Amino acid sequence: MAVPPAPSREVNPPSPAARAVWIADAALREPRTDVLVLGTPHLSMLAPDFDRARLEPLLARLQTWRPRMIMVEAVSGAQCDYLRKFAVAYPGVAEDYCPDASAARAALNLDQAGAEAEIERLLATERADRPAAERRRLAALFLAAGDPASARVQWLRLPEPERIAADGLTAGLLATIAATGKRPNENRDVAAALAARLGLERVWPVDDHTGDRAAGPSNAEMEAAIPRLWDNRWSHARKPLIEQIPARLNKGEVLAVYRDENSLDAARYAVASDFAATAADPSPQRYGRRYLAYWETRNLRMVANMREAMGPTPGTRVLAIVGSSHKPYYERYLGVLSEVRVVSTDSVLADKAR
Repeated sequence: MAVPPAPSREVNPPSPAARAVWIADAALREPRTDVLVLGTPHLSMLAPDFDRARLEPLLARLQTWRPRMIMVEAVSGAQCDYLRKFAVAYPGVAEDYCPDASAARAALNLDQAGAEAEIERLLATERADRPAAERRRLAALFLAAGDPASARVQWLRLPEPERIAADGLTAGLLATIAATGKRPNENRDVAAALAARLGLERVWPVDDHTGDRAAGPSNAEMEAAIPRLWDNRWSHARKPLIEQIPARLNKGEVLAVYRDENSLDAARYAVASDFAATAADPSPQRYGRRYLAYWETRNLRMVANMREAMGPTPGTRVLAIVGSSHKPYYERYLGVLSEVRVVSTDSVLADKAR
């Protein structure tokens, strides 16, 4: 089946007032912030005994690109606290997306804000020779802050003999970080592993579910309507490609899978099968439009979280690792930021044998 066609014209041309922002774009000088958006299959589809060594070709390519910040599809601890407090508006969201930080907070006698404050204080001093005791403390603090991927970075940067229960890092917390017997996870097995190799101190969780309310209250009719909208020729064409991913990864076709997941064809299939299908919902209730409102709000806020994390210092090289269906939306929204330059994954993932 042919891929979905590209639109023949710009659907949402900017207004004259919006074009005024081009004045800032034109005034901008180098350096700019280069952002590489790596669409990924969710590696949790793999078995716990998946050989992580098969990810090495991907890690090697990303390491060569040398990002200085790595952003992941994870909800921050602060937002998780908010989602739990306002569970009436976000039923089940914290349970689905947030780790349990209570054990680490009890071990350190700190709440979310206290943990984040101490992390900022410790990381304010850059040092390659950070003492093992401080790294253990940071690992525990990141767990207390609801950021297990960054805790994993600190654990990986410890020499193996120093990966012990001490400095607030209990045996139970060590087991959480080691994640032995757990299914693979791109935040842990790609982002954190890469950050440790590059000498980074952390990754940045930028997922956002505060916009889930944009869909309005759910009901049985809506929950039945969305899967019907997804039942279309594009999803039928895409399904076998997705189903092949675990076998291909197990065979070591990691770079080939990531090239496919980051291709233009994959982006068009993802949007046509999912978001375009819901946008075209003809029903009077417009359930598909409600779903689209949630999706666009979520991605806008994820990109806003990225922009906040990038901060005021231009020239940072950023790797954003996110589920493949987010990639076209990430790149669309990043593309309107004056300081950001979106980098193609083609040069990083290219088949060099060709």
